[in-house]
Amino acid sequence: MSQIIVPQAFNKETADAVVIGGGIVGAATAFWLSKAGLRVILVEKRDGLSSLTTAASAECFRTQFTEKAMADLALPSVEMFENFKNIVGLSDIDIGITQKGYLFVTDDPETVPDLERAIKQYDLLGVPGSELITGDDLHKRFPFLAPGALAASFNNRDGWISTHETTYGFAKGSKNARFFIRTLVTGLNTDGDGICGVETDKGTIHTRMVVNCAGPYAKIIGKMAGIDLPFSTVRRQKAFIKTSSKNVPSNAPFTVDLNNHGYWRPEAGGVLCAWVDPEERETAPSDEPATDWDFAAESIHRASRLNPFFENIAEELKADDIDVSAGFYVYTPDDKPVIGPCDEVKGLHLNCGYWCGVMMAPGAGKRVADIATGKMDDKDNPLRYSRFKEGDFEKGDTFLK
Repeated sequence: MSQIIVPQAFNKETADAVVIGGGIVGAATAFWLSKAGLRVILVEKRDGLSSLTTAASAECFRTQFTEKAMADLALPSVEMFENFKNIVGLSDIDIGITQKGYLFVTDDPETVPDLERAIKQYDLLGVPGSELITGDDLHKRFPFLAPGALAASFNNRDGWISTHETTYGFAKGSKNARFFIRTLVTGLNTDGDGICGVETDKGTIHTRMVVNCAGPYAKIIGKMAGIDLPFSTVRRQKAFIKTSSKNVPSNAPFTVDLNNHGYWRPEAGGVLCAWVDPEERETAPSDEPATDWDFAAESIHRASRLNPFFENIAEELKADDIDVSAGFYVYTPDDKPVIGPCDEVKGLHLNCGYWCGVMMAPGAGKRVADIATGKMDDKDNPLRYSRFKEGDFEKGDTFLK
């Protein structure tokens, strides 16, 4: 069993690998490295794990990716969520997995071919269970949708989890691992053989392997090693709307309006809703990102276009019923994460650059461990860092990224 501790000041600690960042990606990485037999220390500056961007997420996962590199991570990650107790070896863990599906819906005839192409691509990539639903069948299965809804792609294997329980499940299931919270990384040490240590505000950890899982702070960690990671950090918000309205379809899937970037899902005591603003500018990372006063109203407005029951919610809404929070997406030149060793600094590994960290975390953590222990050659890893230098990348057309 791992240890989650607030360390006292120390002169010297040693580890086979140091993971920087205590979100779900970092915890999954520490788990798989420890499972491979490495002595691991995870370092997190905040008071607990899963307390920044992971906690601010919509906590969702999906199989519906049109890019092979992403589907190849998403599918094993979903399987790990489905079998989480066995994966981490904890019989009493409950990550609250809810598989009600993802529904990407449109009322625009010009968008229907995009859905048709996506379904064909899912089939080519071996993503099972995705289906195109149209016309009367769409409204029979999802009667809460507006009459104008024309078509949707749907996979009932998709859904959401408790990211808090999942992150701590990975931590508690880790062997040979210690989790240092309230411990700030202040620098990375190198010598002629690459990485040789991690400087923190509590002392130095001697190691030959560091994994950068620092989420929105990953670019800053990279600079400590002299690497300028090609990342853009963008704030993303979500709103929890407390409601007891009987109009809310409690069994609804995670529902996305493809034409206005709005989305929602049921949540205990109400609904979560948000929208992805394509004009949101790059923002410096912060532990307490600001929220916009009108974000909830805009999210409800966008959701109500294809989900009219939101109009009833809005009529009864009070200020105390609204809670808006914010975290960060991190974008790379091809909107895909970076996983594996950094060829510019020996011993520095990366597991960062995510807009989809929650849903990819289990598979990505395992890939880091597989590459580090020689089970996988980084040359066979399409998400390797060197792809940018090699020019071996392109943006895909996955929905809602």
